[in-house]
Amino acid sequence: MKKIILAHFSLFIANLIYAVNYSFAKDVMPNYITPSGFILLRVIGAFILFSIAYHIFIKEKIEKEDILRLSICGLFGVAINQLLFFEGLNLTTPINAAIVMTVNPVLVILLSFIIIKDPVTIRKSIGIILGLFGASFLILQSGNLEFLHSHFKGNLLVLINATSYGAYLVIVKPMMRKYHPITVMYVVFGIGLLYVFPFGINDLLEIEWYSIPHTVNMQIFFVVFFTTFVAYLCNSLALQYLKPTTVSTYIYLQPVLATAFAIFWGSDFLDSKKIIAAAFIFLGVYLVSTRNKS
Repeated sequence: MKKIILAHFSLFIANLIYAVNYSFAKDVMPNYITPSGFILLRVIGAFILFSIAYHIFIKEKIEKEDILRLSICGLFGVAINQLLFFEGLNLTTPINAAIVMTVNPVLVILLSFIIIKDPVTIRKSIGIILGLFGASFLILQSGNLEFLHSHFKGNLLVLINATSYGAYLVIVKPMMRKYHPITVMYVVFGIGLLYVFPFGINDLLEIEWYSIPHTVNMQIFFVVFFTTFVAYLCNSLALQYLKPTTVSTYIYLQPVLATAFAIFWGSDFLDSKKIIAAAFIFLGVYLVSTRNKS
């Protein structure tokens, strides 16, 4: 029971961190660091931290037959997930990105059905339709279908990122049962580093560190240490005891927390269209995340 409570607490902490991250990361990009350079910095930092923790406390061996699955986890959970999220966040607003990400539980339901044959009920199907409608409404809120529209492209990239992260949660679950979470994160980020290195190395080397204000450096530290290392570790600890669907459902907290923080930070505002989109997504998430009592 205590482990279950700890797992839920870990999820709350992770999503609180993610909510704050929307505004912090938006302040850093693209004026000080490009999205690709920032992602490489995140992955390098997290890999170093997980490597230290692994070699000091864990020292667990990975079986050869699990390398392929962990490589796929590195692709979906680190490379595609982070690269597209930061690229998308760079082209949209913190509140838009947070609301689009709430479709993640809906995607996890679909991917769980496809990958592990978890049944989709009528209740879940209705939730999926409502959730996807809400996300689509948000992406198209500009009123046109022009793919060059900056917010449309940014929201679309965040949506693809949500799909990638949903696949990661489903695929990595068996590894969390078999190995210690730090072991899994050490290998996943090590492999992920190989994926993102070519995309971010040039931008990372071009960063003019001397011109970055102290407050922005603190935001960079927050994103590297808390958003990457701590949040991924919290989600990994939760996946040991909870289903991927439960882990993804906690993301519904992010728009509420991100909205409050963004408004406090002065980087965004809330309008009626975002509220309508969020209402459809929240209702969809509720339907796919709860059981019918009858």
